[in-house]
Amino acid sequence: MAHARRFRFGVIHEDPQPPVKWAGHIRRIEELGFSTFLIRDHVVPDFFGDQPAALIGLASAAGATSSLRLGTMVLAVDYRHPVMLAKEAATLDLLSGGRLELGLGAGWLRREYDGAGIPFESAGTRIERLEETVEILGGLFGPGPFSFAGKHYTVTDLDGYPKPAQRPRPPILIGGGRRRVLALAGRVADIVGILTTSVATGTVVDDPSERSAAAVQEKLGWVREGAGSRFSDIELSLIPTLVLENDRERAAAELIAARGWNGVTPAGVLAMPSVFIGSLDDIAEQMEERRARYGFSYYVVSDRQLDRVAPLVARLTGR
Repeated sequence: MAHARRFRFGVIHEDPQPPVKWAGHIRRIEELGFSTFLIRDHVVPDFFGDQPAALIGLASAAGATSSLRLGTMVLAVDYRHPVMLAKEAATLDLLSGGRLELGLGAGWLRREYDGAGIPFESAGTRIERLEETVEILGGLFGPGPFSFAGKHYTVTDLDGYPKPAQRPRPPILIGGGRRRVLALAGRVADIVGILTTSVATGTVVDDPSERSAAAVQEKLGWVREGAGSRFSDIELSLIPTLVLENDRERAAAELIAARGWNGVTPAGVLAMPSVFIGSLDDIAEQMEERRARYGFSYYVVSDRQLDRVAPLVARLTGR
């Protein structure tokens, strides 16, 4: 059985707010008991809609709240030099009283790279830069001057300022769906997000086989491979599909039709670790069962679903 952590729920920003409503929207997320408010890092709307700048948006959210944690889901390391990222992340953590959860990724959205004139290099190269970035952040968050000489970055005798409030660093989240990035996440991350779609082609592919129980077990195996003895220290996260519907079989069939999935049955959908269908009682029970089986305890939902998910948050948070 996988290690069990207490449940918590994050909210990812997908519901654009006019400036006059922004602070109230964030405060409501905090009042409903969500753990974390997260912003993606994209410059094109693509699959998720337009996004505000993640770190600046989160700084504003910090000023409107007192306990809500602030997450990036996830910063593409190719878009910022790690020295500047360290300074911005440490400043946000310090000024928010230690509330940052620093989600990092290798970058994947090819259209964005092309639009910005950034070379879209191989996945291996992008993951190398992610690994070097994590090491540089740790060094600059630490005491005293830091030097680093890697394949992609060089840092010479820099003492990072300010230092983050959380010591030795804010928790780092790395998400992914392929072996190399998940093994890296196992080695270096505090929170690992398991991706149940494929972005290997530079776009999102909603392949139901990526969501199967067997595929998710394989992904967790890659995290475990990288983590070794520290696997039990890692918090496991998912972005779930939540369908509140009493007729579970019918709802699963409707989901298959809506997504255009081939080669999957309603029973197969109901067994997917990231898909939760049923009444509130059913879904709470499924989350308990999947935490026991797979270890997932941290679920991130869209802020378009606040009212639907709030009863689940009230029921399961901290359990």
